[in-house]
Amino acid sequence: MRRPLFARLYTRVRPAMDEQGAAEHRRRLLAGTQGRVVEVGAGDGGNFAHYPTDVVSVLAVEPEPYLRAQAQRQAAAAPVPVEVVEGTADHLPAPDASADAVVVSLVLCSVPDQAKALAEVRRVLRPGGELRFYEHVAAAPDRTLATVQRISDATLWPLFAGGCHTHRDTAAAITAAGFDIEELDQFEFPPDHKTPASPHILGRARLRA
Repeated sequence: MRRPLFARLYTRVRPAMDEQGAAEHRRRLLAGTQGRVVEVGAGDGGNFAHYPTDVVSVLAVEPEPYLRAQAQRQAAAAPVPVEVVEGTADHLPAPDASADAVVVSLVLCSVPDQAKALAEVRRVLRPGGELRFYEHVAAAPDRTLATVQRISDATLWPLFAGGCHTHRDTAAAITAAGFDIEELDQFEFPPDHKTPASPHILGRARLRA
């Protein structure tokens, strides 16, 4: 899956986003994670520095070649063992029930089918395993912004934003996929100006027995 223009833009923008507060969101996303982790859509490896040392290993899956190469560089400096591999969200290169946790970070907006991606998450998680998520989502309470999101998704936003769709109810998709959401924080980011991708959620969910 090649998106060379988006990939290069993302690697330039991501550090600035981290400085604006995304790094703290990543830290919260991964705090307390332990055992064997599969990270879906690892991008350029922006999460790697935030994994706690209780994590035994991270299998970082990234389909875009340029981003994958950047992630491999970040993996070399990570505080935990990270293996960066090629793969997609709907076909994860991991055995059944092999992960204690799966991490999705700003990726479920861009997958072709959220239900298929979350079914793969279910497959690779051990019974009772944990899903950590940090995603931008549909602006349900804000009708004006929700309309802007729908128009953006139907026009140029996905083309220029690596397949991203802003008007997705990702929390509902996680619940429908067989997870119980145990923690959910809703916020806007960046906090100082509103865009179609401003509404975010961050939290954790447990695989339903």
